[in-house]
Formats: sequence, structure tokens, C-alpha cells
Amino acid sequence: MAKKRRPFFRKRRGPDGEEYVRPPRKRIPLKKGIFILPSLLTLTSIFLAFYGIIASIKHEFVLAAALILAAGFFDGIDGKVARLTNTATRFGLELDSLADVIAFGVAPAIMIYMWALIDLGRLGWVSSFLFVACGALRLARFNVQTGTIDPKRFNGLPIPGAAAMMATTVLFFYKLELEPSDYNFWILILNTFMAFVMVSSIKFHAFKDLTLVKGKPFSSTVAFVLLLALLALSPFVVPFLICAIYVISGPILTLWLMNQRRNQRDKPQEPAVTQTPVGQEEVSETPPA
Repeated sequence: MAKKRRPFFRKRRGPDGEEYVRPPRKRIPLKKGIFILPSLLTLTSIFLAFYGIIASIKHEFVLAAALILAAGFFDGIDGKVARLTNTATRFGLELDSLADVIAFGVAPAIMIYMWALIDLGRLGWVSSFLFVACGALRLARFNVQTGTIDPKRFNGLPIPGAAAMMATTVLFFYKLELEPSDYNFWILILNTFMAFVMVSSIKFHAFKDLTLVKGKPFSSTVAFVLLLALLALSPFVVPFLICAIYVISGPILTLWLMNQRRNQRDKPQEPAVTQTPVGQEEVSETPPA
């Protein structure tokens, strides 16, 4: 007679011999446990920007520029994480706007002032103030216009784009071993230009329409790999060129849209052709003689 196998895990029994049933564990709802994740990413962006300010004060400008770019990465993913986890809140939106002012307004303004504009005196710090003020106005206008304008295009240069342009300029000068004091007037013009482009009505592509990527996934993947290769070959020059191309693309896109609207307005409209129903004769307005 075969021996009956005993179960590997024995059932626990109480003192009275009845089977012990473990009480169910208290589960924490997913939203209450994960809603803080986007805010933590935003706070990381603020931390990197503050560290960048300290680095600028210590004249470690390459580190400051890299920290501003890293803050831009965390600023870009916090909103996407909030939407993916369905934890987008009004609190997170307000915190993100405040973080953008610090990370992409105050931090790059101090970096550029300490790096190249400090020798220009009052003109230098006024230009840096314009960068911060126009960046804050750009964010306020974006929050007000959300849902009322075309989401595929930005109205004015986004403040992260302006900060990236100035940060990559620092890296570009460092790579080519150029002295910023020799070009402080041109850097002043660039800084002031970035400030006014942010509050302008120039249209910039928002890269939210991924129709081309979805339509040609293989070609898009190859292009992305080539971009990574270029970044690996020259990490100090290629980002500057990418930011410069994006800034220049804004006026070109705006002129193209204006030309499209002008052509549509000047295009003659064809008169509507009215067809007479079959079996119905035209009624003459001339009375019979």
C-alpha cells in the first residue's frame, strides 16, 4: 500500500483544532502611494538647478551647465510620469511652474552673468534679469493659454529651450577654448534675444505629433541611433547645434505658417454649383404673354 505523502506546507490550526485563516492584508490604494512620484522628480529638478547656482558662484560653469541640462531631463519626464500613472494634480502643475522658474530662469541667468556678463556691470545684470522676468511671463502665459491654442506648437520659445541654448553655449565655448570675456557683447545680445523670443508670438514645434515616427518607425529608430552616435562623438558641440537649429526653426516655421494663411486667403473661392433635381423643370420668372 502506497504511503500517503504529507503536504509540504502544513495547514495551521488554532487551539480548538479549527483551521487558521490569516486575515487579509490592508492594501494601500495605488494612487495614494504613487502620487508623490511626479513631485519628487520635480523637486529633483529644483535640487539640480540649485546645485547649478552654487557651481556658478564657485565659477564651475561647465558643471553648472551640465546640471541645468540634467534638470531639463527631470522636468521633461515628471509630467509624462504623472499622466502615465494618472496622478496629475493641480498641485503638481503649480509646483512644476515654480520649478521651471528656478531651474530654467534663475539658474541659467546667474550662470551667464557670472560667466560672461559680470564685466559689463549694470548692463549685464539687467540682461540677466530680463531673462528671468521674460521666462516667468512665458510660463504664466502658457498656463493661461493651455487648451485654447494649437497644442502642436508653442507660442514663443519654451523656457527650457532658452535655458538649454545658454547652457550649451557655455559647453561650446569650453570645448573650443574660447574666452567668454572676448565675446561678452555678443553673449549679451544672445541672452537678451532669448528673453524676448520667449515672450514673442513666434511659433515653435512642440514635438507632440508623432505621426512621422509612427508612420516610419524603422527610419526614426535609425535617425535616433545616428543622433546618439553624434552626441557620443562630440557631446559639447552637437547639443549646441541642436539647440541653435531649434531656435532658428521658430522664425522659419512662423514665416511658413503666415505664407500658408496668406495663400488660403488669396485663393479664389469657387462658386457653389446648384443642381436641378431630376424631373423638375426650371420655372421661368417671366410671366406668360
